[in-house]
Amino acid sequence: MQVLADIQTAYRNFAVYAAGNSPCFEEWALGVAADRQVQRWLARLPEPKRQPNLVFAAARWDGLVAPAPYGDLREALLGDTGRIRATILERATQTNEVGRLATLLPAFASVPGTGAVGLLEVGASAGLCLYPDRWSYSWTTDHGTVTAGSAAPTLFADVSGPAALPDDVPEVAWRGGIDRNPLDAADPETSRWLLTLVWPEHEDRRARLEEALDIARREPPGLRRGDLLQELPGLAAEALAALPDDARLLVFHSAVIAYLDVHGRELFAALMRDLLTDPRLHWVSNERPRALPTVTATGPEPPPGRYVLGIDGHAVGHTHQHGRSLHWWG
Repeated sequence: MQVLADIQTAYRNFAVYAAGNSPCFEEWALGVAADRQVQRWLARLPEPKRQPNLVFAAARWDGLVAPAPYGDLREALLGDTGRIRATILERATQTNEVGRLATLLPAFASVPGTGAVGLLEVGASAGLCLYPDRWSYSWTTDHGTVTAGSAAPTLFADVSGPAALPDDVPEVAWRGGIDRNPLDAADPETSRWLLTLVWPEHEDRRARLEEALDIARREPPGLRRGDLLQELPGLAAEALAALPDDARLLVFHSAVIAYLDVHGRELFAALMRDLLTDPRLHWVSNERPRALPTVTATGPEPPPGRYVLGIDGHAVGHTHQHGRSLHWWG
């Protein structure tokens, strides 16, 4: 059955991403990939709702304690009275891991130009990645530690290669985003769901997310509800009009474009090429290799489980999915 084969592939691929990051999720993903009965349970869900992160989070939301053996997940899914299924259908994975700013900031700093920047995030979720200026950064390199910023919360990453690490955070003159379902960081249930999406063993990410939610509560971001392909050109034009003449607009996204179908990804890449005709606008992408194949093709093959970091459609590095490391060659 092709559907079950697709589910097996998706969960095996997720196990690769979880390897070395979450022993629990790696075990769960491999368990599902070998379990026909659970695969049949998943096959009754709409295809976009079968993704591992969402299924695992829904089970935890409805009472499954993690880390736990695969058998506990299996029992929860096969014994579901409808609550887990309802959570899966109602909710979505919208983490936008703020730790990725540690690998995005070098790309922001490498964009040509000086002065203030505007930040327009595609797939902004709760807008937590729109505040690179509210964090400090500490990058570990072969030549020592490089730091930037003076804020209390600090983001860390290991960096290899000739990345131009900034010595300060950017001056942000405008910030906003687009999402089909923008989230309100001030809503307690929303915050609890986002915290549930954090992988079981990652207490550092959970603490970091709490900090990010506090920042967004204090200074709510300007988020627009809508389809990115339809809303992006107009919002980009608004942002450029609001910025000083010497400022640049950075359109960026991370782990978002994979949620579009193949045709949608092609349309998005074409849209970004059109927007790049404005010299004040730049594009920073951070996606799985298959999400934007034309960007991936401009650099070396990424290691398993790594994202491709791109600037203006050209690959410049590979990143850890949660922002723990960056290998730069661009």
